[in-house]
Amino acid sequence: MTNSETRTAQLESETVIPAWLETVRAQVSSLKFGQVQIVVHDARVVQIERVEKFRFDAKPNRSGATQ
Repeated sequence: MTNSETRTAQLESETVIPAWLETVRAQVSSLKFGQVQIVVHDARVVQIERVEKFRFDAKPNRSGATQ
């Protein structure tokens, strides 16, 4: 393989988006409140965790306490 062919193969492999990155993008884009954690072992992504929070406006009830 020539240097030109090697460089072309490197460029092609760099433009491929890893599956884990697509998963992270999807999780983040569909999340309103929360967090997405990426777990790495030996320089490899091995796990993606998502914690979603639902927030509600606190409105006082008749006794004055918030719900």
